[in-house]
Amino acid sequence: MRIGELSKASGVSTPSIKFYLREGLLPKGEATGHNQAQYDDSHLRRLRLIRALIEVGGLSIASARDVIAALDDSNLGTHKILGVAQHTAARGIAFCDEESKRVALTEVRAMLERLGWRVGPDNPAVHAAAEVVGALRQLGHGDIADRLEDYARALKPVAELDMAVLASRPDIDSMAETVVVGNVLGDELISALRHLAQTDRSAEFFSAEPGSNR
Repeated sequence: MRIGELSKASGVSTPSIKFYLREGLLPKGEATGHNQAQYDDSHLRRLRLIRALIEVGGLSIASARDVIAALDDSNLGTHKILGVAQHTAARGIAFCDEESKRVALTEVRAMLERLGWRVGPDNPAVHAAAEVVGALRQLGHGDIADRLEDYARALKPVAELDMAVLASRPDIDSMAETVVVGNVLGDELISALRHLAQTDRSAEFFSAEPGSNR
């Protein structure tokens, strides 16, 4: 397909496609003449990934380039490549003070060891969890933090479902796109479903009270 057709199929404007080509995010098409090139489905898939990284994941061009470079590195295995994509969804938000986070980091890492989860101690998600645990204890909601392992166990089937979806993807670009979109938008979906489940459970626990079916 020509660049105009690629633009139409992908929903990405021609100037943006040319920009991604210049920045090395999108591989060049097959030259067919002066300033003319042909593109194929691999370019379409890569454009979908670029949009996911930048528009959904909120990455800068430089950070998106790092993810693309990881995808194109034949020395990296699928697990490591998907780890790079997963880190794009990490949000560095500070919820608690440094001392509370330090204590919570020890708590989260100890939990991972008890569960036998194969996660690096400095994975961004470890730090994100520690921020939340530290904040819960700071705010006097330590009873929630005490159920940390229960929450982790409850989410393992969700992770298994995520992996089943990933395994159904045809190539590494599609898998990486799914990781980015699934983590950013999937987190919002899980949060919404959790609220719905809470509403249902609340209606059961407090069914004798008026207005319980909201």
